[in-house]
Amino acid sequence: MSKENSTIGMEALKQVPVQVSVELGRTQLKVTELSMLSKGSVVQLDQNAGELLNIFANGLLIAKGETVVINDCFGIRI
Repeated sequence: MSKENSTIGMEALKQVPVQVSVELGRTQLKVTELSMLSKGSVVQLDQNAGELLNIFANGLLIAKGETVVINDCFGIRI
């Protein structure tokens, strides 16, 4: 593969969309407990406040980070 083709391939690769998500924590509920949830319900997660959060790209764990606030929106610092 020539350098020119390699550069073109890399530019195309940079355009591929990646789904990025951050996991606050997990829990396990029975169907009965799940069906009783309503607006205002609180579900306790296995993650402690202040712990680093898992960052996923297309479902694959790629990093950990901490929450930050940017202009009244949440963000994550890796």
